[in-house]
Amino acid sequence: MNRWVLRPHYLDQLIRFRDKHLIKVVTGIRRCGKSTLFDLYIEHLKKQGVEERQIIRINLEYPEYHELRTYMQLYKFIKEQVQEDCMNYIFIDEVQTVPEFQKAVDGLYVCENCDVYITGSNAYILSGELATLLSGRYVEIKMLPFSFKEYISARGESDLIIKYQNYLENSSFPYALELEKKKDIRAYLGGILDSVILKDMVARKKITDVAGLQNLTRFAFDNIGNIMSATRIANTMISEGRKISVHTVENYLEAMTESFILYRVNRYDIKGRRLLATGAKYYISDIGLRYYLLGSKRADMGHILENIIYLELLRRGYEIYVGKMGATEVDFVAIGEDGEEYYQIAYTVEGESGSGKTLLERELAPLEAVRDHNPKYLLTMDFTPKASHNGIKQINALEWLLHE
Repeated sequence: MNRWVLRPHYLDQLIRFRDKHLIKVVTGIRRCGKSTLFDLYIEHLKKQGVEERQIIRINLEYPEYHELRTYMQLYKFIKEQVQEDCMNYIFIDEVQTVPEFQKAVDGLYVCENCDVYITGSNAYILSGELATLLSGRYVEIKMLPFSFKEYISARGESDLIIKYQNYLENSSFPYALELEKKKDIRAYLGGILDSVILKDMVARKKITDVAGLQNLTRFAFDNIGNIMSATRIANTMISEGRKISVHTVENYLEAMTESFILYRVNRYDIKGRRLLATGAKYYISDIGLRYYLLGSKRADMGHILENIIYLELLRRGYEIYVGKMGATEVDFVAIGEDGEEYYQIAYTVEGESGSGKTLLERELAPLEAVRDHNPKYLLTMDFTPKASHNGIKQINALEWLLHE
């Protein structure tokens, strides 16, 4: 692991919440760097004067902790190590492997001298009983694989286009940067995908048709950025000779979003200021997984760029929707602390669209249809000077990714 890639966006959040009476919950897809984040934070604590005896660290996926099968065993194991004369910093990786773990976490939370940090690779840890039991007692830190900026910081900045292509094909998972040969990267990505499917989807949802789940995974990866519904997906797959029900599609999509391999983005009526019940778009947590599963022949570079921009908006803390404005569509409505922002994504806007308009005119039209005065951005891969079109800022996407 590139330990010198500090990932300050996440580290700063842990530092801000230190000793606050809240459970710090770090969530994200497997191998996105959650455990390494804890390592970095522990190093920070030691530099601040925290002693080794004050730190209790457990990774429940390690064999030496497999004996901790119940929440009570986990609780007692940790309590036996708690120092009574000082603050204790408790780190539990992959906490969801212990049934009813939330009871152990709640027991530690009520101890005045325990500062609790947990990770999980499935959204289940923040649903159901945990959400009820710990309501108002936790803060979630949503972690993703490397951003393009983090990738550049690890690889060095030279030819941005080449770096961007490597970022897509060779994956944004941190450990992938340690691997030089493509066959090794493919083997690593295959292991991640198998682990997510078998541990976080099949086991969690008790799915018996693994082949059907794999088929839907391929379908979803092949349709990032397209409006999809469970009914449309089922009908399409049935027409291709794959028998599947709408209910099964819904169950599988839920499993994929809960495991953080896929993100669902709902549609939003900009004029009516309301969420729409039908249709949604899906984006994948790492484009390298898409290349692993589908290869590069069918790659839609526009939708792939859209996927990358979506993940970056997510990292920056926005609440994101697909915008509907009459008959047109704004790629992203991003709602942040300062209100709404609108984003249109296109790989290029140089040339003609084939409909009597230039590509630039076609991409500007949805943003121009929005009549409010919130910031509007057109992000493309074109290396042209920054421009403004009636208040719509056109920015190179790679520059935008590197500079908030």
